[in-house]
This record gives sequence, structure tokens and C-alpha cells, in this order.
Amino acid sequence: MATNVVRRWQRDDLMKQRVLIVEDEFLIALDLEATVEGMGMQVAGLANDREQALRLAPLADIAFVDVNLADGPTGPEIGRQLAEEHGIAVVFMTGNPEVVADGVKGAVGVVQKPVMPSVVEQLVKYLAARRVGMFAVVPAQMTIFA
Repeated sequence: MATNVVRRWQRDDLMKQRVLIVEDEFLIALDLEATVEGMGMQVAGLANDREQALRLAPLADIAFVDVNLADGPTGPEIGRQLAEEHGIAVVFMTGNPEVVADGVKGAVGVVQKPVMPSVVEQLVKYLAARRVGMFAVVPAQMTIFA
């Protein structure tokens, strides 16, 4: 009985995670937003540069961050700030994974674009579970940072 209560609490906690999408290609951002909302989760906001991302940071638990944004290759620094200063679980989604291949302090990992909706769902579930202390399988498409 107690185990079921804990599992229900953990599941409820998973669904309360809010996702920030830091992406300057509007159609990709909308596609990510639709996938996250289709899972029944909330999108904290869409940002296409550093200023917007940091302004939305207090509203987020999870962030998908592109490397190259409207204000240049600021994604790695944004990801570091989101993770270290705001405690956000950050995964980079980029066509240039080699830029962050050595890892970014505080960030979880990187996935190479294009990213299928099923992979986005796996990533969200993994990151949400990780945040609430549940066991989760790392999506095969993600490279984890040390």
C-alpha cells in the first residue's frame, strides 16, 4: 500500500515538471512544444536567445537547449547557467554535438538533431524521473556528460 502511494506521488511529481525550450528555429520550437504538451506536461516557455532563456529560467525544471541561437553560439553558456544557477536539468539538442562533446558543467547530455518526437518523450521522461530521484533508462540517442 505505502509503495503504491509513493509511486503515485512520484508519478504526479513527474507530470509537474516544466520544460523550457531554448531554440531559435521557430518550427522546431513549436514541434518540441507540441510533443511536451502532448505528454500532458507544461512548457515553461520558448526562448531564442540568452536574455529570454535566463528570464524564463525560474519557471523551468527541464531545458532543451540548442547550441547556436539568435544571439550566436551562446547555447553552451546558457545551458551551464541554467544548470548551475537554477538547478535545471539541461540537455542540448543540436546539429553540432561536437561543440559540446567534452561536456558542459552541470548539463546532463546532448542529442543530435533531428530529434524524433518519440525521442523527445524519452528524454522528458528520463530527465523528469532523474529530478525526482526515480530510476530511469538513459535514452539511447543521448550522450551523457561525465
